[in-house]
Amino acid sequence: MIDSLGNFIEIKIGKENTFPFNSLDTIGRNIRDIGLPSKFSSLWENCLKKIFENSFVQTLEFDFFKNGQTEFYEISFVPLDKQRVIFISRNVSRYKFVEKQLAQSLEKLQRILRETIRALASAVEKRDPYTAGHQQRVTYLASSIAQKLKFSEEKLNGLQLASLIHDVGKMYVPAEILSKPTMLSEIEFNLIKAHPQVGYYILHSVEFPWPIDRIVLQHHERLDGSGYPFGISKEEILMEAKIIAVADVVEAMASHRPYRPSLGIDRALEEISINQGILFDKQVVEICIELFRKENFSFPS
Repeated sequence: MIDSLGNFIEIKIGKENTFPFNSLDTIGRNIRDIGLPSKFSSLWENCLKKIFENSFVQTLEFDFFKNGQTEFYEISFVPLDKQRVIFISRNVSRYKFVEKQLAQSLEKLQRILRETIRALASAVEKRDPYTAGHQQRVTYLASSIAQKLKFSEEKLNGLQLASLIHDVGKMYVPAEILSKPTMLSEIEFNLIKAHPQVGYYILHSVEFPWPIDRIVLQHHERLDGSGYPFGISKEEILMEAKIIAVADVVEAMASHRPYRPSLGIDRALEEISINQGILFDKQVVEICIELFRKENFSFPS
């Protein structure tokens, strides 16, 4: 127990002594003078007045070098009255160790997931050498747009993975159609148009922490309902899909295709500008144009 000046007036030790100092030596001493790290002392100074004035529980964490290793402590201050505070100390080193292990395991799993997604994206593009790098370039532009929209890091990760495999359903399309040097017939185009659904079916069984399957399914939908495969519109379309839709059109028009030469960035930006608020999200289009016009954005070679 500590008085309002920060002096220890009583100490009780439980079965597991988690107090980092000798209790007899601490009685009568001030909390500022018992060898706690300087960062703890500053935290204590800041919260002392608030504890007594507002009668709230304050919990602080700090690390303490002891017996040749770093130990972690959690200290809670529970106001008893206007003059005394109950001081509760817990050694949380074991929990910190487990927490660190879990974080490392999660990081490893996320790295494996990203590598698997990249391998899948590579497999798709190897079937269509004319569009090799398309998904990576779409990802690059989509990520830049999402950052301007202040996507959280977590949401940005989901967008990036979805972008990398947004055309995974084209694995279902015969290679000779993908690389056909002339305009597609109606039947061939209908096969191409099935790729968002096929991509959805491929990804739906995977429990991603993001709606990647739905993003892939919707990346050819349009605000006015004229897109495919389901003709949904406006708020029915995920924002991630709206971003990929713009990035996909711009990259495709600016790149060479088997049936036509590149139309150029200017033509691509004109296309999305004309259709902003009609086919494409207005804010996404504005950001995309700003990236190219004002920030000299360019696709990686």
